[in-house]
Amino acid sequence: MTAFTTRPEILGTFGVVTSTHWIASAVGMSILEKGGNAFDAAVATGFALQIVEPHLNGPGGDMPAIIYSKKKDKVEVICAQGPAPAGATIDHYKGEGLDLIPGDGLLATVIPGSFDGWMLMLRDYGTLSVRDVLEPAIYYAANGHPVLPRVAATIDGLGEFFRREWPTSFETWLPGGSAPEPCSNFRNPVLAETWKRIIAEAETRKNREDQIDAARNAFYRGFVAEKIADYLKNAEVMDASGNRHKAVLMADDMANWKATVEEPQTYDYHGWNIAKTGPWGQGPVLLQSLALLKGFDLASMDPNGADFIHTVTEAMKLGYADREVYYGDPAFCEVPMRHLLSDTYNDERRKLISAEASIELRPGTIAGFETQYDLTMAMLGGMSSTKGPVYEPTMAHLSEKRGDTVHIDVIDREGNMVSVTPSGGWLQSSPTIPGLGFCLNSRAQMFWLSEGLPTSLAPGKRPRTTLTPTIALFEGRPAMAFGTPGGDQQDQWQLPFFLRHVHHGMNLQAAIDQPLFHTTHFPSSFYPRTSQPGNITVEAGVGAEVLDALRRKGHEITVADPWTVGRMTAAKRDADGLLRAAATPRLMQAYAVGR
Repeated sequence: MTAFTTRPEILGTFGVVTSTHWIASAVGMSILEKGGNAFDAAVATGFALQIVEPHLNGPGGDMPAIIYSKKKDKVEVICAQGPAPAGATIDHYKGEGLDLIPGDGLLATVIPGSFDGWMLMLRDYGTLSVRDVLEPAIYYAANGHPVLPRVAATIDGLGEFFRREWPTSFETWLPGGSAPEPCSNFRNPVLAETWKRIIAEAETRKNREDQIDAARNAFYRGFVAEKIADYLKNAEVMDASGNRHKAVLMADDMANWKATVEEPQTYDYHGWNIAKTGPWGQGPVLLQSLALLKGFDLASMDPNGADFIHTVTEAMKLGYADREVYYGDPAFCEVPMRHLLSDTYNDERRKLISAEASIELRPGTIAGFETQYDLTMAMLGGMSSTKGPVYEPTMAHLSEKRGDTVHIDVIDREGNMVSVTPSGGWLQSSPTIPGLGFCLNSRAQMFWLSEGLPTSLAPGKRPRTTLTPTIALFEGRPAMAFGTPGGDQQDQWQLPFFLRHVHHGMNLQAAIDQPLFHTTHFPSSFYPRTSQPGNITVEAGVGAEVLDALRRKGHEITVADPWTVGRMTAAKRDADGLLRAAATPRLMQAYAVGR
């Protein structure tokens, strides 16, 4: 008998779309039905998510995508992570009296990247027009959508702050002076008009590619950039530091930037080749964890048992420790990824994984990087630990309602494949830009204001983002796309999903349904950059015996309620062309569709 899953693993041959909101997944599927390919569907899904999950992403945000194009027969990365503006110097921020970049407000803003990334995907890999992919988002922005209870709670929790400090956000999110009721119809007519104007400017051109470039120009060098610059010229707003600050983002920063296409960072594991972003994102941490776990017999372990959870957690601790010392934008610093993924390095590092939980941050030492290691460890030694929640972008100084991210996986009948994790520009980030209906991002909080580090703030440098989609090839064939929101937890939740699928034969939905866990052992990427050494958060579904066994191994355990950790989605293509898709039941909003 087939094991019970909370939802069926979707099967089909025409196409599958899975995302963190059912409306967005339906939008993506409608694009496939219309004759679009996986790239067209991903773009339309992404724009829809900006409307229905505005507390998790928006037009002023960022996104990396990992894609497989059947035509090019190649896995690539679309980097739509905007870099720091020209005025974003350590001296400037120190002059503002800051030691950490706030997690919200205008100083936390980098160049908004997501729109250019979506348009690049549409132009170079898609088949449809700007109108085709924007019209579903315009429909829901103009006519409304049932607002998620979490969105309503976020807005309600921030209502007084918005009224007092960010009046443009108050006008957008509390029309009539009150927060929307859960599941009530909510509209963003100003954003709908922004997208309509983008379409109108695009359609002054004749062919599809020129229309898409015209849309990009309208956003980065036209009316959108002008409205952003006009607002930022005089805006000085309250942020998490407790003070008001002006932005450093200028019109020239937007005008001179474009999204790029890059080679992925990859690693071979048990017949699979896993593709992630480069070390300007945290994605290679998953690869480092696999390099360590390659030396353990995970298939013999209970996938929900204490030995499995302990071993995987200890490997992740080591991988994330290296992230802190070595990861950064490779255009600005040397990142020794070849060494970090080498057998020689990982054979030695693996010896650090014992039967006891480590409570120390233990990055590896690499010849030639001693100064960088010492500077990083000295700085982190001065950071605080906490008993409170860490690892998600929050506005905890205002509200317990946390922000996060969204995710999309799409595969079409030709075998084109997209895994993309849009984020940033959530409604908690900064004030709504008048006349546009959206706000900017807060990704700059991932930079340090200390000199000499790979993640030290510098103009033109990409922040070390936590956004980390995945495509995996099996025996050389593009086979699976997966990912999740979750800040620093993203690769931590993807890893046990992947391992349970590979080593324990679980289908996509069964692997997603299993109890999840993550560690908060290392410094958070988000303000105020705290950590909980030795801590693991584990869903209670593993059972009391497993939790007790983990405590005996020395872990400090935070027990999460069942069905509360992780927001995984996944899609897969078998060798015979059968398509599969799945989505987490957690939060009761992610959905997989297909036929």
